[in-house]
Amino acid sequence: MHEIGLSDGIITLSPLRLDDVEAHLTGEDELLVRWLNGGPGTREGVEAYFRHCREQWDTAGPLRAFGIRAGADQVLAGTADLRFTGEGLAPGQVNVAYGLYPSWRGRGLATRAVLLASRYAAAEGAQEAVIQVDPENRASAAVARRAGFTPSKQPRSNDATRFDWYIRDLREDRSGFPC
Repeated sequence: MHEIGLSDGIITLSPLRLDDVEAHLTGEDELLVRWLNGGPGTREGVEAYFRHCREQWDTAGPLRAFGIRAGADQVLAGTADLRFTGEGLAPGQVNVAYGLYPSWRGRGLATRAVLLASRYAAAEGAQEAVIQVDPENRASAAVARRAGFTPSKQPRSNDATRFDWYIRDLREDRSGFPC
């Protein structure tokens, strides 16, 4: 796999790596567990997931998981991922998910990450980006709106969980990135 680094001059998105495991475990808090991870991470579980993410990059699979890196030292500030297939997604749609560690929240970094990831998805052929938000997660809904997503349908998943959907047309974002 060739290395990918997407940057807007403030943050950089690059594939998650095994040496990010400790930073991820240290940064994980109750909000990430509640809204994104579904349960507290363990070293073994996070390592297995990061290996899976790397395999997805290596095989051009439907998952592209990025570390959100900030500052001159490119410190891991959170994660963002794109899923080019998934429950409820139509052909051409990509799901965008993101989470920041507590010390990095409130600085606009999640919005920047969503915009960078969306541009990457557009360059990969996605036509629409979808952010699925638990109705109680106001901060995530605010990120979606700031990134130019608009409220859309509110489908139920197979397990009857309800998410608010936010959609952004990516057809105008096809400028791509040099890799």
